[in-house]
Amino acid sequence: MPSTQPGRELVTNYLKDNGIKVTDLAKMYGMTKQEVSNYLTGTKTNPAANQFILKVIRDFKI
Repeated sequence: MPSTQPGRELVTNYLKDNGIKVTDLAKMYGMTKQEVSNYLTGTKTNPAANQFILKVIRDFKI
């Protein structure tokens, strides 16, 4: 499975630059804060994590 590190960094930097909290992102996607946090930090790198990162990149046009 390819690394999602570049995508995670893009999303994390975007959130920071735009003042979006992980909690708010989690609410937008109907997920828990912990789940989103695990995806963004790379704690979880399963296919669902990859799909989430790609979805956020597409939705926010990052």
